[in-house]
Amino acid sequence: MTDKNPDDNPQEDPKGNDASWKFVDQVDLLIKAFGKELEIEPREWRTAGVDYLYRAGSVVVRDEDLPRVIRLFGGGTAHDGGISGVTQLDLPAKVPEEAPRARTDTQRFLRYADLRLGVGVVTPVHLFFVSPSVSPCPATEPEEVPAGIDPAPKGDGHADGNGVKVVVIDVGWTDAPHASWLDGVTGDPEVAFDPGTGLIRPYAGHGTFIAGVLRLIAPKTEVVVKSYFDRAGAMWEIDLAEKLTEALAESPDIISLSAGTKTRFGIPSVGLDVFIQTRLNRVNGLVLVAAAGNDGDREYFWPAASPEVVSVGALAADGESRASFSNFGTWVDVYAPGENLVNAFLTGDYECTERPNTGTIRTFDGMASWSGTSFATPLVAGLIAARMSVTGQSARQAADSLLAYSLTQSIPGVGAILRPEDALR
Repeated sequence: MTDKNPDDNPQEDPKGNDASWKFVDQVDLLIKAFGKELEIEPREWRTAGVDYLYRAGSVVVRDEDLPRVIRLFGGGTAHDGGISGVTQLDLPAKVPEEAPRARTDTQRFLRYADLRLGVGVVTPVHLFFVSPSVSPCPATEPEEVPAGIDPAPKGDGHADGNGVKVVVIDVGWTDAPHASWLDGVTGDPEVAFDPGTGLIRPYAGHGTFIAGVLRLIAPKTEVVVKSYFDRAGAMWEIDLAEKLTEALAESPDIISLSAGTKTRFGIPSVGLDVFIQTRLNRVNGLVLVAAAGNDGDREYFWPAASPEVVSVGALAADGESRASFSNFGTWVDVYAPGENLVNAFLTGDYECTERPNTGTIRTFDGMASWSGTSFATPLVAGLIAARMSVTGQSARQAADSLLAYSLTQSIPGVGAILRPEDALR
Protein backbone atom coordinates (compact mmCIF):
# COMPACT_ATOMS: atom_id res chain seq x y z
CA MET A 1 0.00 0.00 0.00
CA THR A 2 1.12 3.59 -0.63
CA ASP A 3 -1.11 5.35 1.88
CA LYS A 4 0.51 8.23 3.65
CA ASN A 5 0.43 9.45 7.19
CA PRO A 6 -2.53 11.88 7.55
CA ASP A 7 -0.21 14.40 9.13
CA ASP A 8 2.38 14.43 6.33
CA ASN A 9 1.38 17.92 5.23
CA PRO A 10 0.15 19.82 8.28
CA GLN A 11 -1.75 22.99 7.46
CA GLU A 12 -2.21 26.12 9.49
CA ASP A 13 -5.66 27.33 10.43
CA PRO A 14 -5.93 30.74 8.75
CA LYS A 15 -8.57 31.85 11.21
CA GLY A 16 -6.38 31.38 14.27
CA ASN A 17 -9.55 30.29 16.00
CA ASP A 18 -9.29 28.43 19.33
CA ALA A 19 -12.54 26.54 18.70
CA SER A 20 -11.38 25.37 15.28
CA TRP A 21 -8.01 24.39 16.73
CA LYS A 22 -9.67 22.29 19.41
CA PHE A 23 -10.51 19.39 17.12
CA VAL A 24 -7.07 19.62 15.50
CA ASP A 25 -5.43 19.06 18.88
CA GLN A 26 -7.80 16.17 19.57
CA VAL A 27 -7.14 14.43 16.26
CA ASP A 28 -3.39 14.96 16.68
CA LEU A 29 -3.57 12.77 19.78
CA LEU A 30 -5.11 9.98 17.70
CA ILE A 31 -2.45 10.40 15.01
CA LYS A 32 0.21 10.06 17.68
CA ALA A 33 -1.40 6.84 18.95
CA PHE A 34 -2.22 5.18 15.60
CA GLY A 35 0.40 6.64 13.24
CA LYS A 36 0.25 5.48 9.61
CA GLU A 37 -2.40 2.94 10.52
CA LEU A 38 -4.84 5.87 10.60
CA GLU A 39 -6.14 7.81 7.61
CA ILE A 40 -8.40 10.86 7.70
CA GLU A 41 -10.89 12.09 5.15
CA PRO A 42 -10.60 14.68 3.72
CA ARG A 43 -6.89 15.34 3.41
CA GLU A 44 -7.49 19.02 4.23
CA TRP A 45 -9.07 18.09 7.56
CA ARG A 46 -7.11 20.67 9.53
CA THR A 47 -8.99 23.48 7.80
CA ALA A 48 -12.03 21.74 6.34
CA GLY A 49 -12.94 19.53 9.31
CA VAL A 50 -13.01 15.75 9.55
CA ASP A 51 -15.58 13.65 7.73
CA TYR A 52 -14.42 10.33 9.21
CA LEU A 53 -11.35 8.43 10.38
CA TYR A 54 -10.47 4.97 9.10
CA ARG A 55 -7.85 2.24 8.90
CA ALA A 56 -5.29 2.30 6.09
CA GLY A 57 -5.25 -0.72 3.80
CA SER A 58 -8.34 -2.52 5.10
CA VAL A 59 -12.08 -2.55 4.50
CA VAL A 60 -15.16 -4.15 6.06
CA VAL A 61 -17.42 -6.50 4.12
CA ARG A 62 -20.45 -8.55 5.08
CA ASP A 63 -19.67 -12.25 4.81
CA GLU A 64 -22.22 -12.81 2.05
CA ASP A 65 -20.49 -10.18 -0.13
CA LEU A 66 -16.92 -11.34 0.48
CA PRO A 67 -16.46 -13.67 -2.54
CA ARG A 68 -17.52 -11.07 -5.10
CA VAL A 69 -15.46 -8.35 -3.43
CA ILE A 70 -12.32 -10.51 -3.55
CA ARG A 71 -12.99 -11.28 -7.22
CA LEU A 72 -13.44 -7.60 -7.99
CA PHE A 73 -10.27 -6.56 -6.16
CA GLY A 74 -8.22 -9.41 -7.53
CA GLY A 75 -7.33 -10.73 -4.10
CA GLY A 76 -7.01 -9.62 -0.51
CA THR A 77 -6.52 -11.28 2.87
CA ALA A 78 -9.67 -12.00 4.88
CA HIS A 79 -9.60 -11.75 8.67
CA ASP A 80 -12.19 -12.69 11.22
CA GLY A 81 -14.36 -9.63 11.71
CA GLY A 82 -14.69 -10.21 15.44
CA ILE A 83 -18.23 -11.54 15.09
CA SER A 84 -19.79 -13.83 12.52
CA GLY A 85 -21.42 -12.01 9.66
CA VAL A 86 -18.65 -9.51 8.95
CA THR A 87 -15.08 -9.76 7.67
CA GLN A 88 -12.13 -7.40 7.62
CA LEU A 89 -10.38 -7.59 4.26
CA ASP A 90 -6.78 -6.44 3.96
CA LEU A 91 -6.48 -4.98 0.48
CA PRO A 92 -4.15 -6.42 -2.17
CA ALA A 93 -0.97 -4.52 -2.95
CA LYS A 94 -2.02 -3.70 -6.49
CA VAL A 95 -4.92 -1.41 -7.25
CA PRO A 96 -6.94 -2.39 -10.36
CA GLU A 97 -6.00 -0.08 -13.20
CA GLU A 98 -9.63 0.86 -13.84
CA ALA A 99 -10.11 2.06 -10.23
CA PRO A 100 -10.86 5.80 -9.98
CA ARG A 101 -8.09 8.10 -8.90
CA ALA A 102 -7.98 9.04 -5.22
CA ARG A 103 -5.44 10.37 -2.75
CA THR A 104 -4.87 6.96 -1.13
CA ASP A 105 -5.04 3.38 -2.30
CA THR A 106 -7.72 2.66 0.31
CA GLN A 107 -9.93 5.35 -1.19
CA ARG A 108 -9.31 3.99 -4.71
CA PHE A 109 -10.53 0.54 -3.71
CA LEU A 110 -13.59 2.04 -1.98
CA ARG A 111 -14.52 4.10 -5.03
CA TYR A 112 -14.01 1.13 -7.31
CA ALA A 113 -16.36 -0.97 -5.18
CA ASP A 114 -18.93 1.85 -5.17
CA LEU A 115 -18.96 1.90 -8.97
CA ARG A 116 -19.03 -1.85 -9.54
CA LEU A 117 -20.99 -3.18 -6.54
CA GLY A 118 -22.90 -0.22 -5.15
CA VAL A 119 -22.32 2.17 -2.26
CA GLY A 120 -22.16 0.47 1.13
CA VAL A 121 -21.12 -3.01 0.01
CA VAL A 122 -17.50 -2.21 0.91
CA THR A 123 -16.87 0.31 3.69
CA PRO A 124 -13.85 1.60 5.61
CA VAL A 125 -12.83 0.19 8.97
CA HIS A 126 -14.00 3.27 10.87
CA LEU A 127 -12.37 4.47 14.08
CA PHE A 128 -14.70 4.78 17.06
CA PHE A 129 -13.70 6.89 20.04
CA VAL A 130 -14.67 8.22 23.43
CA SER A 131 -11.91 10.75 23.00
CA PRO A 132 -12.96 14.21 21.85
CA SER A 133 -11.95 14.18 18.22
CA VAL A 134 -13.98 14.62 15.02
CA SER A 135 -17.21 14.03 16.93
CA PRO A 136 -15.94 14.80 20.40
CA CYS A 137 -17.27 13.06 23.42
CA PRO A 138 -16.56 14.51 25.95
CA ALA A 139 -16.89 18.07 24.66
CA THR A 140 -14.40 19.54 27.11
CA GLU A 141 -11.37 18.52 29.08
CA PRO A 142 -12.10 17.93 32.78
CA GLU A 143 -12.24 21.11 34.84
CA GLU A 144 -11.35 21.75 38.47
CA VAL A 145 -14.06 22.27 41.08
CA PRO A 146 -13.97 23.81 44.57
CA ALA A 147 -13.07 21.53 47.46
CA GLY A 148 -16.04 19.89 49.14
CA ILE A 149 -18.44 20.36 46.24
CA ASP A 150 -21.26 17.83 45.99
CA PRO A 151 -21.81 15.72 42.86
CA ALA A 152 -24.69 16.74 40.59
CA PRO A 153 -27.26 16.20 39.23
CA LYS A 154 -29.04 13.64 41.39
CA GLY A 155 -32.18 11.56 40.91
CA ASP A 156 -35.34 12.05 42.98
CA GLY A 157 -34.50 9.19 45.38
CA HIS A 158 -37.77 7.28 44.83
CA ALA A 159 -36.25 4.66 42.52
CA ASP A 160 -32.79 3.22 43.09
CA GLY A 161 -32.09 0.77 40.26
CA ASN A 162 -31.86 -2.20 42.61
CA GLY A 163 -31.67 -5.48 40.70
CA VAL A 164 -30.63 -3.83 37.41
CA LYS A 165 -27.24 -4.32 35.74
CA VAL A 166 -25.53 -1.81 33.45
CA VAL A 167 -22.32 -2.44 31.53
CA VAL A 168 -20.42 0.74 30.66
CA ILE A 169 -18.22 0.40 27.56
CA ASP A 170 -15.39 2.86 28.09
CA VAL A 171 -11.72 3.41 29.03
CA GLY A 172 -11.88 1.43 32.26
CA TRP A 173 -12.39 1.95 35.96
CA THR A 174 -10.40 3.65 38.71
CA ASP A 175 -11.42 2.96 42.29
CA ALA A 176 -12.78 6.07 43.99
CA PRO A 177 -13.00 5.42 47.75
CA HIS A 178 -13.79 9.09 48.38
CA ALA A 179 -17.04 8.78 46.36
CA SER A 180 -19.49 6.77 48.47
CA TRP A 181 -22.06 6.71 45.68
CA LEU A 182 -19.65 4.51 43.69
CA ASP A 183 -19.45 1.78 46.34
CA GLY A 184 -19.81 -1.61 44.68
CA VAL A 185 -18.99 -0.47 41.15
CA THR A 186 -16.57 -2.88 39.49
CA GLY A 187 -14.70 -3.03 36.24
CA ASP A 188 -11.47 -3.37 34.33
CA PRO A 189 -8.73 -1.17 35.80
CA GLU A 190 -7.53 1.62 33.54
CA VAL A 191 -3.99 2.93 33.17
CA ALA A 192 -4.86 6.40 34.38
CA PHE A 193 -1.42 7.98 34.80
CA ASP A 194 1.38 8.48 32.30
CA PRO A 195 4.26 6.30 33.55
CA GLY A 196 6.82 8.83 32.32
CA THR A 197 5.38 12.07 33.68
CA GLY A 198 3.06 10.86 36.44
CA LEU A 199 0.33 13.08 34.99
CA ILE A 200 -3.27 12.03 34.46
CA ARG A 201 -3.56 10.76 30.88
CA PRO A 202 -5.96 12.36 28.39
CA TYR A 203 -9.48 10.86 28.74
CA ALA A 204 -8.50 8.97 31.91
CA GLY A 205 -11.28 8.95 34.48
CA HIS A 206 -13.93 9.07 31.75
CA GLY A 207 -15.41 5.70 32.71
CA THR A 208 -15.30 6.49 36.43
CA PHE A 209 -17.08 9.81 35.87
CA ILE A 210 -19.76 8.07 33.78
CA ALA A 211 -20.32 5.43 36.45
CA GLY A 212 -20.72 8.25 38.97
CA VAL A 213 -23.35 10.03 36.88
CA LEU A 214 -25.34 6.80 36.55
CA ARG A 215 -25.13 6.01 40.26
CA LEU A 216 -26.42 9.46 41.25
CA ILE A 217 -29.60 8.68 39.31
CA ALA A 218 -29.92 4.99 40.29
CA PRO A 219 -27.72 4.45 43.38
CA LYS A 220 -28.19 0.69 43.76
CA THR A 221 -27.65 -0.28 40.13
CA GLU A 222 -24.96 -2.89 39.52
CA VAL A 223 -22.41 -1.13 37.30
CA VAL A 224 -19.51 -2.79 35.49
CA VAL A 225 -17.05 -0.58 33.59
CA LYS A 226 -15.14 -2.25 30.75
CA SER A 227 -11.72 -1.08 29.56
CA TYR A 228 -12.12 -1.39 25.81
CA PHE A 229 -11.16 2.10 24.57
CA ASP A 230 -7.65 1.90 25.98
CA ARG A 231 -5.70 3.25 23.01
CA ALA A 232 -6.03 7.04 23.06
CA GLY A 233 -9.70 6.50 23.86
CA ALA A 234 -10.32 4.86 20.48
CA MET A 235 -10.71 1.49 18.74
CA TRP A 236 -11.50 0.10 15.29
CA GLU A 237 -15.11 -0.80 14.55
CA ILE A 238 -14.28 -4.48 14.07
CA ASP A 239 -12.79 -4.62 17.55
CA LEU A 240 -15.72 -2.73 19.05
CA ALA A 241 -18.23 -5.15 17.54
CA GLU A 242 -16.29 -8.01 19.12
CA LYS A 243 -16.07 -6.28 22.51
CA LEU A 244 -19.77 -5.45 22.54
CA THR A 245 -20.46 -9.11 21.89
CA GLU A 246 -18.19 -10.00 24.82
CA ALA A 247 -20.13 -7.56 27.00
CA LEU A 248 -23.30 -9.57 26.39
CA ALA A 249 -21.69 -12.36 28.41
CA GLU A 250 -22.15 -10.10 31.46
CA SER A 251 -25.94 -10.48 30.98
CA PRO A 252 -26.63 -6.76 31.30
CA ASP A 253 -30.03 -5.09 31.16
CA ILE A 254 -28.49 -1.93 29.70
CA ILE A 255 -25.29 -1.12 27.82
CA SER A 256 -24.11 2.48 28.12
CA LEU A 257 -21.81 3.61 25.30
CA SER A 258 -20.39 7.13 25.29
CA ALA A 259 -18.56 6.67 22.01
CA GLY A 260 -19.19 6.61 18.29
CA THR A 261 -18.17 8.01 14.93
CA LYS A 262 -19.28 9.63 11.73
CA THR A 263 -18.98 7.40 8.68
CA ARG A 264 -18.33 7.53 4.96
CA PHE A 265 -21.50 8.88 3.30
CA GLY A 266 -23.26 8.80 6.68
CA ILE A 267 -24.34 5.17 6.25
CA PRO A 268 -24.33 2.74 9.21
CA SER A 269 -21.04 1.22 10.27
CA VAL A 270 -21.15 -2.36 8.97
CA GLY A 271 -19.47 -3.89 12.03
CA LEU A 272 -21.83 -2.21 14.50
CA ASP A 273 -24.86 -2.76 12.29
CA VAL A 274 -24.18 -6.50 12.20
CA PHE A 275 -23.80 -6.49 16.01
CA ILE A 276 -27.11 -4.69 16.45
CA GLN A 277 -29.05 -6.86 14.00
CA THR A 278 -27.62 -10.27 14.94
CA ARG A 279 -26.74 -9.84 18.62
CA LEU A 280 -28.41 -6.90 20.37
CA ASN A 281 -31.85 -7.40 18.81
CA ARG A 282 -31.89 -11.07 19.79
CA VAL A 283 -31.63 -10.39 23.53
CA ASN A 284 -35.10 -9.72 24.87
CA GLY A 285 -35.44 -6.40 26.62
CA LEU A 286 -31.77 -5.34 26.33
CA VAL A 287 -31.15 -1.66 25.54
CA LEU A 288 -28.09 0.10 24.15
CA VAL A 289 -27.95 3.77 25.16
CA ALA A 290 -25.43 5.79 23.14
CA ALA A 291 -24.09 9.34 22.97
CA ALA A 292 -25.19 11.51 20.05
CA GLY A 293 -21.75 13.14 19.73
CA ASN A 294 -20.59 16.72 20.09
CA ASP A 295 -20.09 18.28 16.66
CA GLY A 296 -23.02 20.62 17.14
CA ASP A 297 -24.57 19.49 13.84
CA ARG A 298 -27.24 17.13 12.53
CA GLU A 299 -25.05 14.62 10.67
CA TYR A 300 -25.55 11.00 11.70
CA PHE A 301 -23.32 9.72 14.49
CA TRP A 302 -23.16 5.94 14.85
CA PRO A 303 -24.30 3.79 16.56
CA ALA A 304 -26.51 6.44 18.21
CA ALA A 305 -28.29 7.09 14.90
CA SER A 306 -29.41 3.45 14.67
CA PRO A 307 -33.20 3.15 15.17
CA GLU A 308 -32.68 0.32 17.68
CA VAL A 309 -30.44 2.48 19.92
CA VAL A 310 -31.54 5.10 22.46
CA SER A 311 -29.59 8.16 21.29
CA VAL A 312 -28.88 10.92 23.80
CA GLY A 313 -28.08 14.57 23.14
CA ALA A 314 -27.09 17.12 25.77
CA LEU A 315 -29.00 19.97 27.38
CA ALA A 316 -27.13 23.12 28.32
CA ALA A 317 -26.52 24.06 31.95
CA ASP A 318 -29.75 26.12 32.01
CA GLY A 319 -31.76 22.95 31.37
CA GLU A 320 -33.88 24.76 28.79
CA SER A 321 -31.71 24.82 25.67
CA ARG A 322 -29.56 22.40 23.72
CA ALA A 323 -25.88 22.48 24.61
CA SER A 324 -24.00 24.25 21.83
CA PHE A 325 -21.77 21.21 21.31
CA SER A 326 -24.55 18.59 21.10
CA ASN A 327 -25.46 16.93 17.84
CA PHE A 328 -29.14 17.13 16.97
CA GLY A 329 -31.74 16.05 14.43
CA THR A 330 -34.65 13.67 14.10
CA TRP A 331 -32.36 10.71 14.84
CA VAL A 332 -31.63 11.99 18.39
CA ASP A 333 -34.22 10.41 20.69
CA VAL A 334 -33.88 12.57 23.78
CA TYR A 335 -31.82 15.32 25.41
CA ALA A 336 -30.67 15.26 29.04
CA PRO A 337 -28.36 17.42 31.18
CA GLY A 338 -24.82 17.21 29.81
CA GLU A 339 -23.09 20.47 30.58
CA ASN A 340 -21.04 21.20 33.72
CA LEU A 341 -21.89 17.95 35.46
CA VAL A 342 -19.89 17.31 38.65
CA ASN A 343 -18.76 13.85 39.66
CA ALA A 344 -15.95 11.55 40.75
CA PHE A 345 -12.61 11.92 39.02
CA LEU A 346 -8.96 11.14 39.70
CA THR A 347 -6.57 12.72 42.18
CA GLY A 348 -3.47 14.24 40.64
CA ASP A 349 -2.23 16.70 38.03
CA TYR A 350 -3.50 16.92 34.48
CA GLU A 351 -1.84 18.83 31.63
CA CYS A 352 -4.34 20.26 29.14
CA THR A 353 -3.80 19.21 25.53
CA GLU A 354 -6.29 21.52 23.81
CA ARG A 355 -6.05 25.17 22.92
CA PRO A 356 -6.45 27.73 24.42
CA ASN A 357 -5.42 25.82 27.57
CA THR A 358 -2.57 23.73 26.11
CA GLY A 359 0.12 23.18 28.72
CA THR A 360 -1.99 24.41 31.63
CA ILE A 361 -1.70 22.15 34.68
CA ARG A 362 -4.96 21.41 36.47
CA THR A 363 -4.84 19.79 39.90
CA PHE A 364 -7.69 17.48 40.87
CA ASP A 365 -8.67 16.08 44.24
CA GLY A 366 -11.06 13.33 43.24
CA MET A 367 -13.78 15.47 41.67
CA ALA A 368 -14.24 17.32 38.38
CA SER A 369 -16.71 19.20 36.24
CA TRP A 370 -17.13 17.80 32.73
CA SER A 371 -19.36 18.38 29.72
CA GLY A 372 -20.46 16.27 26.76
CA THR A 373 -23.11 13.94 25.43
CA SER A 374 -20.82 11.35 27.03
CA PHE A 375 -22.36 12.29 30.37
CA ALA A 376 -25.96 12.86 29.31
CA THR A 377 -25.89 9.22 28.17
CA PRO A 378 -25.38 7.52 31.58
CA LEU A 379 -27.95 9.89 33.06
CA VAL A 380 -30.56 8.42 30.71
CA ALA A 381 -29.26 4.90 31.32
CA GLY A 382 -29.67 5.59 35.04
CA LEU A 383 -33.26 6.76 34.55
CA ILE A 384 -34.06 3.52 32.69
CA ALA A 385 -32.49 1.45 35.49
CA ALA A 386 -34.29 3.43 38.19
CA ARG A 387 -37.65 2.97 36.50
CA MET A 388 -37.08 -0.76 36.02
CA SER A 389 -36.48 -1.28 39.73
CA VAL A 390 -39.93 0.07 40.61
CA THR A 391 -42.14 -0.90 37.67
CA GLY A 392 -40.73 -4.34 36.90
CA GLN A 393 -40.44 -3.39 33.26
CA SER A 394 -37.65 -4.66 31.04
CA ALA A 395 -35.04 -2.12 29.97
CA ARG A 396 -36.69 -1.85 26.55
CA GLN A 397 -40.11 -1.27 28.09
CA ALA A 398 -38.76 1.25 30.59
CA ALA A 399 -36.89 3.09 27.85
CA ASP A 400 -40.01 3.24 25.68
CA SER A 401 -42.06 4.59 28.60
CA LEU A 402 -39.47 7.28 29.35
CA LEU A 403 -39.16 8.29 25.70
CA ALA A 404 -42.94 8.58 25.45
CA TYR A 405 -42.96 10.83 28.51
CA SER A 406 -40.03 12.88 27.17
CA LEU A 407 -42.16 13.89 24.19
CA THR A 408 -44.75 15.46 26.49
CA GLN A 409 -42.16 17.96 27.75
CA SER A 410 -40.43 18.72 24.46
CA ILE A 411 -38.78 22.11 24.18
CA PRO A 412 -39.29 23.97 20.88
CA GLY A 413 -36.03 24.15 18.96
CA VAL A 414 -34.52 21.39 21.12
CA GLY A 415 -36.67 18.27 21.21
CA ALA A 416 -37.80 15.65 23.72
CA ILE A 417 -36.10 15.96 27.11
CA LEU A 418 -35.58 14.00 30.30
CA ARG A 419 -34.51 15.41 33.64
CA PRO A 420 -32.87 13.62 36.61
CA GLU A 421 -36.18 13.39 38.49
CA ASP A 422 -38.16 11.80 35.65
CA ALA A 423 -37.65 8.07 36.29
CA LEU A 424 -41.25 7.45 37.40
CA ARG A 425 -43.06 10.05 35.33
